Amino acid sequence: MSEWKIQFGTAGTSDSFTAMGYKNSLDIPAYTEKMGLDAFEYQCGHGVRLGLDKARQMADDAAARGILFSVHAPYYISASSLDEEKRLNSVNYLLQSAALCRALGGRRVIFHSGSCGRQSREAALEKALDTLKRAQDALDEAGFAEITLCPETMGKIGQLGTLEEVLALCGVDRRITPCIDFGHLNARTLGGIRSKADYAAILDRIGEALGDERARQFHVHFSRIEYSKGGEKRHWTFAETQFGPEPQPLMELLAERGLAPVIICESAGTQAEDAKTMKRFFEACLCTTSQSACARQLPL
Repeated sequence: MSEWKIQFGTAGTSDSFTAMGYKNSLDIPAYTEKMGLDAFEYQCGHGVRLGLDKARQMADDAAARGILFSVHAPYYISASSLDEEKRLNSVNYLLQSAALCRALGGRRVIFHSGSCGRQSREAALEKALDTLKRAQDALDEAGFAEITLCPETMGKIGQLGTLEEVLALCGVDRRITPCIDFGHLNARTLGGIRSKADYAAILDRIGEALGDERARQFHVHFSRIEYSKGGEKRHWTFAETQFGPEPQPLMELLAERGLAPVIICESAGTQAEDAKTMKRFFEACLCTTSQSACARQLPL
C-alpha cells in the first residue's frame, strides 16, 4: 500500500463476528476482508493488553489482505489533567499504544485528550498541548517517529475536544493528525451537523488550519449518536435514523474533493455492516463525479 487511499473499517468487531464463527483476534483480518473492508481500529480502551507476538501474526495476515490497522489508546489518558502524574502516565500509555500499533503494522494511534474538570478550557488546552509535545518527543526518542498521534474530537461538552481544540493540538507537530468524529461533533453541538454545507464547513476549517496532506488524509470516526444537553449520550446503528448525523452528504464531499481519510465506523454492534454502507455510498458518489473512477470500481 505505497499510495495512501481512502479506507473503510471498524472500531472493534460487529456482533456478526462471532455469529459468523470467528473466535479471536487472529481472525480479525479474515473477518474484515470478508466484510469487504480494509481498515480496523484495534480497541485498547481499557489498557494495552494484546501481546506483541500475536499482534505481529495479525499484521502479517492483514498485510496479505490489504488491511490497515490503527490503535485506539486507553480511555484513561488525561493529557489535560491537573495532576502531573496523570499527564506523565498519559505519555506512557501513548508509548504502549505506539508499540502495539507498530507490531500490528499500523500507522495511527487515536486518543482522547481528557476533560476540562475544574479548570477553564484554555487552561486544560495548555496542559494538553504540553503533554502532547512530551508524548511526541517520547515517541521520537523511543524510535516510534513513524507512528502518528491522532487527537479525537469528543462528544461530551465538558470534554476537551472541540474541532478548534483538536486542530490546536495538531499544531504541536506537523505529523499529528486529527481524528474527526462527526458523531461526536454533532452531539456536542446538539445537532449542529444537519446538511452537506455543515460538513463542508468542517472540512474547510480543517484545510485552513492544517493546509497540508493531513487535511486530505485525516482520520474519521462515524456513527449515529444520541445526545442530551451535556452532549453525547449513546451510540446507535445506521438503522436508527432518528439520530444523526447522516453519512451520505459526507461521502459525497469526500468523493467530490478527492479526500482520502481512514473512515472507522463506531456503530453499536453493526459497525462492519454500516462501514460497508458508507463504502457503497462513497463508491456510488465516485461514479457520479468520475466515469473513470466508476470504471475502475471493483464489485462489492
